[in-house]
Amino acid sequence: MESLPPSLLELDAYLLSKIGKDARRRAAVRLAERELRLWHMAVLAALEDFGPLVQRELAARLGLDPSDVVKVLDELTARGQVERTRDPADRRRVQARLTPAGHAVLAELLAEARATDENLLAPLDPAERRQLHGLLTRVLDHVRAENPGAV
Repeated sequence: MESLPPSLLELDAYLLSKIGKDARRRAAVRLAERELRLWHMAVLAALEDFGPLVQRELAARLGLDPSDVVKVLDELTARGQVERTRDPADRRRVQARLTPAGHAVLAELLAEARATDENLLAPLDPAERRQLHGLLTRVLDHVRAENPGAV
C-alpha cells in the first residue's frame, strides 16, 4: 500500500482530492462498462433536471466548450438517448431533450452512482453522511461564489 506523507494527510484539500480521485475512478469504470463517460452522464442529468436546453445553454451550465457538448450530444443522439430539434422560439438554435431511453439510462446510472456513494461512504452512519453532504455543499457554494464558472 502507498505510504502517504503525514504532513499532506493533515490538509483537508489533499484528502478531498484523494477521495475525489477515487470516486471519479469508480464512476468512470461503471460508465465505461456502458461505453459512456462522465460528460455523457452530466449531459443526461442536466437535460433531466433543467428540461430541454439549447446547446449553448447546456454548455454554459456544465462549464464545457460548446464544441465538446456537440460531440457528446452526437454520441447520445446516436444511442437514442437524446433528440435534437430546432428551438421553436428561434429556428437558428438547436434544442436538446431526453428521450424515454435517455430517462431510463439516466435512472440506471444514478442508481449505480448511489450504490458507489454507499460503498465509498460506508464508514459513516446516515447522520454523518447527511452532515458531510451539508458541509461539502457549503464549501462548494463558497468556491463557486469566489470563482463563478470554475466549478
